[in-house]
Amino acid sequence: MQMAKTLQRSLESAHCEFELVAHPHSATSLESARVAYVPAERLAKSVILDDRHGHYLMAVVPASRHLDLGKVRTDATDWQLSNEATIAGLFHDCELGAVPALGEPYGMKMLVDPQLTRQQDIYLEAGDHQNLVHLQMDQYLKLVPHAEVCELCH
Repeated sequence: MQMAKTLQRSLESAHCEFELVAHPHSATSLESARVAYVPAERLAKSVILDDRHGHYLMAVVPASRHLDLGKVRTDATDWQLSNEATIAGLFHDCELGAVPALGEPYGMKMLVDPQLTRQQDIYLEAGDHQNLVHLQMDQYLKLVPHAEVCELCH
């Protein structure tokens, strides 16, 4: 697998300029940054949350940081980390643990930490454990026009 079909269609339909960066197999976003020789603060890590009632939310933080669940408050909803089986069902075209930081094409609301949006460029998991998508921040924001930017890290 190289790139999730949903990600590829989104990049094409938004006419985004990007680069596919191959790297040795990695198990986590932080490890992907390390083996691809990219700064971890510029690698977008997706954290999938649910409200126990079938609603999902993607929180996007730098791979170098941890999500602070206490900062994730939307419409007074109490969010929890989604389990692996749920994530596999939502991101059917991705390998588990390699979800692109792109919730909107998968039908979910997104929150993005401003530590990412302040970067000139960004890296995303491509949907597998051996590739990253590299693009300029303005290109990324074209992909996620409805994402809310808010503090998510502690």
